[in-house]
Amino acid sequence: MYDIYSNAKNDHWRFTLGKSGSRNLITIGLNPSTATKEKSDTTIAKVEGAARQAGFNGFIMLNLYPVRSTDFNALPEEVNAEAFTENLAKIEVVVAAESKPVVWAAWGENIVARTFFIAAGKELFGRLEKYGTLWQQFGSLTQSGHPRHPSRLHYAWEFSTFDTKNYAQKLST
Repeated sequence: MYDIYSNAKNDHWRFTLGKSGSRNLITIGLNPSTATKEKSDTTIAKVEGAARQAGFNGFIMLNLYPVRSTDFNALPEEVNAEAFTENLAKIEVVVAAESKPVVWAAWGENIVARTFFIAAGKELFGRLEKYGTLWQQFGSLTQSGHPRHPSRLHYAWEFSTFDTKNYAQKLST
């Protein structure tokens, strides 16, 4: 079903999932849930739909943290340094491979649940800048100023520029 897929630790870590196209929407969520190379889940279905609606013919789903959990609250409080480092490196490889990378910030309110989610986001803003990355959000930011998670999207919304500099400052406070 999906031709882009990379994982580790008996699929307990998922780094990439998607369908390749000539114009890919790179989406960064919080952490992977149940989707696999063979089957979708609600988040992946919505990402794929939003990408298609916006004129992309491919998408790549990534996450701030690669450890699978259907509930982010079930993740340990302490980061697995190996998972964290490998994940950021894989995200950079994906973005570097695109000639004009468009990245949808799609992690939702729950980025504040773990310090390593925040650290990953801030690291990516700096790391991906050199590739001319165009950061996007779908719909308005949440009331507390976070980009919305795909599971909460309405197809009537549209993509718009996501201001990573202001957002990173907000995360630092």
